[in-house]
Amino acid sequence: MGLLDKVVKWSRVKSPWVLHMNTGGCNGCDIEILAVLMPRFDVERFGIILTGSPRHADVLLCTGAVTKQMKKRLIRIYEQMPEPKFVMAIGNCACTGGVFKGCYGVEGGIDTTIPVDIYVPGCPPKPEAIIDGVAKLLAKLQES
Repeated sequence: MGLLDKVVKWSRVKSPWVLHMNTGGCNGCDIEILAVLMPRFDVERFGIILTGSPRHADVLLCTGAVTKQMKKRLIRIYEQMPEPKFVMAIGNCACTGGVFKGCYGVEGGIDTTIPVDIYVPGCPPKPEAIIDGVAKLLAKLQES
């Protein structure tokens, strides 16, 4: 591993950029993600920055079950992200399909469409659980 690779890895671990995407849920998990980004819980202390472009994101935060309408959009967003990319499924709906599993317009959890690295269950998960998932993701980034 060269010096440039070490610097890139260090910067990715110290400042991962995240993109938030709701694929068809009730917005409860979205509110908890926003709470994590606010000063009370302050996930920015880990260097995490919310970005609006998949081309700049290292981590995709997904909430909600994947609907048939959102499946192609989710795949397109995932493919636009640069390598290495990581996905966090936040909430029961994102992990398994939750209460929407089996509905006519629902494909299932996020892992039915794209690979998931970290699962954060809960309906909705507490901000502390999301921060724990972020810490585990940062440890995974350190290993890669």
